[in-house]
Amino acid sequence: MKPVTLPAAGMRWLGVVAAPVTLALAFLWAGGWLTPHRLTQTSLLNALREVDGVHPGFRRNHAKGICVAGWFEGNGNATPLSAASVLNRDRVPVIGRFALAGGMPFQSDAPAKVRSMALRFMLPNGQEWRMGLNDIPVFPVRSAQEFRDLQLASRPDPVTGKPDPLRMKAFGASRLQAQRAIEQVRRRPLTSGFADDSYRSLDSFLFVAENGTKTAVRWTMVPVQPVASADSHPDAPDYLFRQLIDDIHVHPLQWRLMVTVAGSQDAIDDPSQNWAEGDRQIDAGTLTLMTIESEEGGSCTGITFDPLVLPVGVAPSGDPILQARSAAYMRSFALRSGEKPGVPAITPAMTALPTGVEEKKS
Repeated sequence: MKPVTLPAAGMRWLGVVAAPVTLALAFLWAGGWLTPHRLTQTSLLNALREVDGVHPGFRRNHAKGICVAGWFEGNGNATPLSAASVLNRDRVPVIGRFALAGGMPFQSDAPAKVRSMALRFMLPNGQEWRMGLNDIPVFPVRSAQEFRDLQLASRPDPVTGKPDPLRMKAFGASRLQAQRAIEQVRRRPLTSGFADDSYRSLDSFLFVAENGTKTAVRWTMVPVQPVASADSHPDAPDYLFRQLIDDIHVHPLQWRLMVTVAGSQDAIDDPSQNWAEGDRQIDAGTLTLMTIESEEGGSCTGITFDPLVLPVGVAPSGDPILQARSAAYMRSFALRSGEKPGVPAITPAMTALPTGVEEKKS
């Protein structure tokens, strides 16, 4: 029997439809439609929604925030480990954002709420370095699946409005390392506000030298401002942001970029574990923030602070949380891009320079 062959017209038709069909299947796979039990960026965001609800027009996490800008000035100390030009003795512009963790854009400020600093370094050669930093000592979990399970365990009870203690206890009992990490987060020292807080990468990265040598690192933005404890706070829903606005109107705020080099016993790909206290540290430069503005028309509003946007000389480690964060950030950006922008809690009127205060000069 002769093999069955399609006429030339049929082959051309198959060629026309193959590309869009393949693309459609790829979208269905990415969204989890073909494998409903597979963990996807959509299922991660759905887990966040279970905790904080739906707030169209806002980021799905770190929804309450404010834009800042300034520059970073390297000092050359880290250049033997990394070819990244941002670490040279040069000044590069920075757009940033301070925020509170969680998907509620109008949540009230409180001392124990996780604070974040997000940064976009704009290098003169067109490259960028984006960071998403948090003021906790470790990430609560070590995988995307654990993160999703933690969100589902901590979703508020409809009656009390708080997480179900039994559900949280069951989560901790089955994941002892996560339970230890969560306890570290709860016991962390609390500072008075955004300006005197330290912000950590949590995930590990690889510095890549000119000769190709790779070194595992983490980094922390350590405040130059004096640190004060959060013994008390005003009974005001936006007090952390109002204090930051007042501080930056008075004088520039600065942080030192402290790079920690991994020791032989450190867990490179597990952000839920601390590194050894005696690890080598490098002061790599100074971040200076000069201006502040509302997200309503602010310079940071359209930026996704994806931690995998890296310059030459910096590469991702094998930490699975890095890939999960990047995917969730991009999905969050895609969703809010198709929604009407929300009016933020911190308005332009709140960030305006007070009458009689002179604008700072660089």
